[in-house]
Amino acid sequence: MAKILAYQTPAMGHFFPISVLLTELRNRGHDIALRTLADGVEAGLSMGFDTAPVDPRIEAMPLDDGGASNPQEALLRVGDLFARRAEYEVPDLTKAIDDARPDVLIVDPNCWGAYAVAEASGLPWASFWAFLPYLRSQGVPPWGPGLRPWPGPVGRLRDALLRRKFTAIDSWVGPLNIIRARLGVSPLTSIDDYARRPPLVLVATAQPFDYPHPDWDDSIQFIGACSYDSAPSTAPEWLAQIDRPIVLASTSSEDQGDGELARVALAALADQPVHVVATFPAGVPADIAAPANATVCEFVPHSLVLDRAVCAITHGGMGVTQKALARGVPACVVPYGRDQFEVARRVEMAKCGTWLLPKNLTAARLRDKVIQAMAMTEGARRVAAGYVATGGAAHGADLIEQRLLASPQLRSRPA
Repeated sequence: MAKILAYQTPAMGHFFPISVLLTELRNRGHDIALRTLADGVEAGLSMGFDTAPVDPRIEAMPLDDGGASNPQEALLRVGDLFARRAEYEVPDLTKAIDDARPDVLIVDPNCWGAYAVAEASGLPWASFWAFLPYLRSQGVPPWGPGLRPWPGPVGRLRDALLRRKFTAIDSWVGPLNIIRARLGVSPLTSIDDYARRPPLVLVATAQPFDYPHPDWDDSIQFIGACSYDSAPSTAPEWLAQIDRPIVLASTSSEDQGDGELARVALAALADQPVHVVATFPAGVPADIAAPANATVCEFVPHSLVLDRAVCAITHGGMGVTQKALARGVPACVVPYGRDQFEVARRVEMAKCGTWLLPKNLTAARLRDKVIQAMAMTEGARRVAAGYVATGGAAHGADLIEQRLLASPQLRSRPA
């Protein structure tokens, strides 16, 4: 059996999806080492991984894109942060490799320094995308703003023109090449080039949620939603006593300015024949007021709620949105940044839910969107079937074993 080292960006939204893949690999007898956020260490140890935190200086630099004036500025802020974190990721992953002596690396694409170390190491390696990749593809609009795909020559012309406008992602190439030059790895020609550098690219989603990508090569593989479930066998007493259809209103585990979403959801559905469960993992605001048909809490395992839900209201994070869809529960998405506009558009295009821009967020509009989404169960179930059809984490583990652990690179390494 092999030693596998996974290196992550410090975010719970990335920890949980990869833990599903790593658990599958552990169950096959592989030895797993994980470097992740400090709050994930205890959970990683309980899963049987040799888990340690990343350099605390990395985690001390939080994402601050929530205060950006527009999505493009937000992505520029994200790129600046990733470049600053990379200074510490390079020695941090180098030391982890020395300590763990892995046979294979799995690296989060948001870790620019770790990506370069992986490429320079000579080890077989893969990237794991817990979010929608920014890889270009025929018929798919520029990544970021959540544009609707347009087919045919007119669509290709529109996409080419708009790609010149939405350049925040492309601006990352310069800082990435500075990092790479220090490690002696070849410069990138585009952000697409960056995303395609690993021999294996694992993406935690599937069609029909994502668009068709006829021009992606075989190194890029969907492995389903990778939804993590740590729910106890029995629901909390308060949840068991709810006798109405449930609507989950979820906010981000990182402050992205999306707290208003749950507030509006409580008001929007106060007179509806449902029970709203609103979660605030970043902390319940002191002044929040819950109507009679609502429960407000900091955390409850989403799977327990979703098993009885008729809709999930989300900020468009891949984790909670796909967890709902994987259970055949339609989503109503109000995106705030990062890849969330892309998630929202795909929800609409896959006919598994609805979306609403934050600038249009009112109780009346959100109520209408939720009612529309509740009637889209068929689309949500179609997406859920697509996730299952990928083979899930088992397919991801098969790919790692067949393409990386059996690679000539590994066989030629000294014992």
